[in-house]
Amino acid sequence: MRTFDFAPLYRATVGFDRMADLMDRIMETEVSTPSYPPYNIEKTAEDAWRISVAVAGFAESELSVEVREGALIVSARKAATEGERSYLHRGIATRAFERRFQLADHVRVEGASHVDGMLHIDLLREIPEALKPRQIEIAKGAKAIEAAPAGA
Repeated sequence: MRTFDFAPLYRATVGFDRMADLMDRIMETEVSTPSYPPYNIEKTAEDAWRISVAVAGFAESELSVEVREGALIVSARKAATEGERSYLHRGIATRAFERRFQLADHVRVEGASHVDGMLHIDLLREIPEALKPRQIEIAKGAKAIEAAPAGA
């Protein structure tokens, strides 16, 4: 496996710490990532997505969805059963899990729903007005100078 040294990136940039940390985390993760539980990421609109996680066997009260430090964390823990059941075959995995999804800037979780063994989490990117492109009117010669504040 290749390793990359991001030290030159740290020395030559300012304010990109989060991006560099994300690259470090991606490079450090093992090649075999956990596949449980299976999930889909679907683009539902230009700035909207839906993450669907297969959570068969879990009740709503056993699921947790939270946003912490720029990451969406989906976890589940099966409640203890009063009496152990005797299975002849156990094919439905109900082991505890925690799945993390790194969120981009200005992406927020709109809501979550649990339907037919699937946990659906809707995401929306909302760009603040200050970051949206805007058209600047160009004034004609003397207007611009007259409108400029004194001493500028």
